[in-house]
Amino acid sequence: MVGLVLLGILFTVLLGSRDAISAYGLSFLVTSDWDPSADRYGAFTAIYGTIVTSLLALLIAVPLGVGTAIFITENLIPLRIRQVLGVMVELLAAIPSVVLGLWAIFVMEPFIRPGLTSLHQLLGWLPFFSTEPQGPGMAPAILILVVMILPIITAIARDSLQQVPIELRQAAYGVGTTRWDAILLVILPAAISGITGGVMLALGRAMGETMAVTMIIGNSTNFSWSLLAPGNTISSMLANQFGEADGQQVSALMYAALVLMLLTLVVNMMAQWVVRRLSLKYS
Repeated sequence: MVGLVLLGILFTVLLGSRDAISAYGLSFLVTSDWDPSADRYGAFTAIYGTIVTSLLALLIAVPLGVGTAIFITENLIPLRIRQVLGVMVELLAAIPSVVLGLWAIFVMEPFIRPGLTSLHQLLGWLPFFSTEPQGPGMAPAILILVVMILPIITAIARDSLQQVPIELRQAAYGVGTTRWDAILLVILPAAISGITGGVMLALGRAMGETMAVTMIIGNSTNFSWSLLAPGNTISSMLANQFGEADGQQVSALMYAALVLMLLTLVVNMMAQWVVRRLSLKYS
């Protein structure tokens, strides 16, 4: 049934995107024009926003998530505090994305704007920081994605670390390793396949996140390399435009949805390959 549902979704998206595929071809992927009045469409801005926000969010969230999992599982603090932290992480995962989006707009973005302004003043000569922050943009979207995927990475990394056999831990300490040597050289490698699977799952979640990102990214179809400027993702573009789209615009949005499906498929294939390789290496 799952296979049939996936095939049905893929068939629907392919059928809806036929006109756009025939009209724009692969140029749809490398151009950033999005003008419904002239029927000119290019999804490069949204593709760039999807990939950059997801990867940078992952780059920040992975050390935080795995570090938190180690902190919770490796008896570094009293058990009561570890239990409270674990519950807090799980509660963070239960917060609806629209609530996180509202929090990002009214609390997070005003709080981080002075820091982003200072970053622009120091590194404005770089293309990635060339725009002065004025409100919603790519950087706040990256940070809200970090908040959203952090519980996934932490929970799966914690479960993977807890499944490492106690005999392996005792053997590591028995040969004279320090606590951090045992964690870094024995326990983490033993749990790495599960942790990697969680990281890839979080990446897929980040690429497909809609509401919170739509509310904070700025939803601009104008391309900019700057992380401080308003941007767009495929998911936010679909959420903003699909309800009012008609004609060729519907087909172009379906084409963008097909691109997002293929990106997600690539991520899952990479996850399976990485997990398999790591399982063979450390088994």
